Amino acid sequence: MAYPQYSSLRHVFSTSAPLLRYTQRRWAQVHDVRFLATHPRPDRIIDKYREKLDQKAKEQGLNDIDELKAAYKDKIASLSKKAAVPGATAPLQTQEQTSPQAPQLPFHPPPPPRPANSTVPSPENKAGIKTLSSFIDVGKTLELPQKEIEIIWRLRHARDPHSLSAVIPYDIWDRIQKTAKKHPQFILPLPREGQGAEIHFLQWTFSDTTATVLFTHLAEYKLRGEFSQPHTTVTHHLELAGPKGLVLLQGSVVDGRGITVEEGKWLLMCLQKFYGQTADETPRRRLLEKFTGGDGGFKVEELLEEAEKIS
Repeated sequence: MAYPQYSSLRHVFSTSAPLLRYTQRRWAQVHDVRFLATHPRPDRIIDKYREKLDQKAKEQGLNDIDELKAAYKDKIASLSKKAAVPGATAPLQTQEQTSPQAPQLPFHPPPPPRPANSTVPSPENKAGIKTLSSFIDVGKTLELPQKEIEIIWRLRHARDPHSLSAVIPYDIWDRIQKTAKKHPQFILPLPREGQGAEIHFLQWTFSDTTATVLFTHLAEYKLRGEFSQPHTTVTHHLELAGPKGLVLLQGSVVDGRGITVEEGKWLLMCLQKFYGQTADETPRRRLLEKFTGGDGGFKVEELLEEAEKIS
């Protein structure tokens, strides 16, 4: 699977560009999203763990944190090099320098832990994603009409406060999946009341029976690379697509990772508007093509403008 050459991310991560000045008709204000996404303060991290670092220094017979950093300088450099990600935690390569067969990013979430005393099986595919049979009896569901399947699926997830669920007609899903296979990675803005927009990174992964989207904060992805953890995971179950003309969507927003369920719904709706577009929606299609192709003309301002039209 081909991946973008990150020239578009170079534009988003640019630190020399002027502050983004973009008049919003609906959002209160827009800060420089490139700045918000790419300038985590190292001193804030040190302040957060200062007490533990001081304790570690004393245990090592050192006077302060500076001496501790000096003692571990080589180890820190080695770990930083291993964790480097082009376009995120390492300098971007040019399109000529980058191999056209870039390896897939190791961005899969770990399988959820199963209680030791649990007697209920939790079927999962090789990527650790729960299969449709872990939620419903697929054989019996195939005997039901579409309307009843929709009701059962929504009721199945109604009690989970962190759950996202939907039933997608196959004709809409067909447009989404075709676009996703051409553009497996993208970024989407999330409006914040009085704070402008926060940018999020998404990646699609496919198996025989599922198509999964992983969302993470772009700031975290840039900072942590392969160690980033998605805040929202959305899986499309494809078993009923042929016989019933339906794709069942199930997802969850991880508590404590800076995203509410309502914000997760917004990102999902935004994704569907970009990926499920019809042929005449050319501005969104051009943004996807520019990002995937590493076009330096990809502009966050245009992304914000298109996202603003989504209601």
